[in-house]
Amino acid sequence: MNVPLLLNEFLDRAVSLYGDKKAIFSEDRSFTYAELNERVNRLSDGLRKLGAGKGDRIAYLAPNSIEMLEGFYGVFQIGGVMVPLNIRLKPEDYLFILNHSESKILFVDQDLYHLVQPIKDQLQTVEHIIIHYKEENVKDLGYDEWLAEQSPGTFTREELDENDVCSLLYTSGTTGNPKGVMLTHRNNYLHALSTMHHLRVSDEDVLLHVLPMFHVNGWGSPFYYTANGASQICLRKTTPETIFNALANNKVSVMHMAPTVLNSLLQFYEKNVPSIEQSVRVVIAGSAPPPAFVTRVEKELGWEFIQVYGMTESSPLSTISTVRSHLKQLPLHEQYRMKAKAGISMITCKVKVVNDFGEEVAHDGTEIGEVITRSNGVMKGYWKNEEATMETIRNGWLHTGDMATVDQYGNIDIVDRKKDVIISGGENISSIEVEGVLYDHPAVLEAAVIAVPHEKWGETPHAYVVLRENEKAAEEDLVAFSREKLAHFKAITGVTFVKELPKTASGKIQKVHLRNEYWEVKGKSGRLEN
Repeated sequence: MNVPLLLNEFLDRAVSLYGDKKAIFSEDRSFTYAELNERVNRLSDGLRKLGAGKGDRIAYLAPNSIEMLEGFYGVFQIGGVMVPLNIRLKPEDYLFILNHSESKILFVDQDLYHLVQPIKDQLQTVEHIIIHYKEENVKDLGYDEWLAEQSPGTFTREELDENDVCSLLYTSGTTGNPKGVMLTHRNNYLHALSTMHHLRVSDEDVLLHVLPMFHVNGWGSPFYYTANGASQICLRKTTPETIFNALANNKVSVMHMAPTVLNSLLQFYEKNVPSIEQSVRVVIAGSAPPPAFVTRVEKELGWEFIQVYGMTESSPLSTISTVRSHLKQLPLHEQYRMKAKAGISMITCKVKVVNDFGEEVAHDGTEIGEVITRSNGVMKGYWKNEEATMETIRNGWLHTGDMATVDQYGNIDIVDRKKDVIISGGENISSIEVEGVLYDHPAVLEAAVIAVPHEKWGETPHAYVVLRENEKAAEEDLVAFSREKLAHFKAITGVTFVKELPKTASGKIQKVHLRNEYWEVKGKSGRLEN
């Protein structure tokens, strides 16, 4: 008899084997897995009493908190669909997502409540709003009081199939409204099994939730760390200082984050040199990191750097960059460069890089193609958007829109999003490669490169740069530096110095805003790069 692959089994396992273990921590509170399960049962009981059932969408607007973590399992028990919301959107974005998803209940953190207040009266399907950490002067229902009224006893779960949708995650809408990605229990379950193997997750791990849980369920971490009985620390506010404090006080062994967040930790370490005794695995996702980051993390901090690659539509992870045993005889600098790549396919995933004719590119590190993947993690489709689903999934393969090369060892190296590749004089230029060079400059803290128009070459690379504190560099300095390090056609032709770069909540740089800003300035000045 086939047993359906349902996500609540992961919490069941943790309760059975680690029920008495103090494992869930947030600020001044801690819970055992058994206590967490009681809270989950109360949540499910309360949701059912409010009339929520199988297939209903339950939305969460919350930072990394215990309330967010228990939401996944509480919603799944009633057969509901979790709709985690990006905490950095605008009220009108929440209005679109909540109405488009037809969410029935909205849980919102008090610190984020002001983002939904302006649109409350325009919500078409939301019947109840429940507030985490509610303040006294707020009329909507308070979570703690409401949860205390519900039953902590055994909850009779809704009967489910592993192909039922469990999560509806909205991708950022840089070219129109965001799309809702439907992920099933089977998608997330098999992704968890593959990922926990590759990341060597065990019951000795202490995970610090840095990457937001709304970000593809924090890369699935509520599932595979729970399944293994690992300890989990939830920080409602993450800064370099709070992260290093958690590292010191809780013996954190693993963190997931974007390269920009890692960069902020490196800067904090430079100034404060905190003492961290334990070994830490840093799992980097979201965009390709400069190779210099790998060297600094492993040499200066003594941590293990692990690069992974994926997207919401694939649950999300498809590749990992760990150096295989037979390649560890390579020079260290080559191994560090290899670790900065997207790497090789994870177990249960097939990943290829293909040209416009669907043929695999040469394994020469030069020919560029699009990354496509086929796995048990590929989404069921886009919610209420069959046309976009058919455009993205063709002949069983998910077309990612990411462009890459493949080296002689079979490692995939992301060079850009399809829309971010710079074509100058007929040559393809990777903005990621150019950014990696700029990060080698001692004055550069952060860099992002976009294509800008050029009268002779069509377009050329232009850099947006944040300088380090008390450091100076002129435009011509950075242009000359890039010409020294790169083929001249790849070198930047201009620089805009800024105080900060626009980022998503997970720390990914939003180049669309930089392009818009550039065109606004160009529209005023009419000047092209020269």
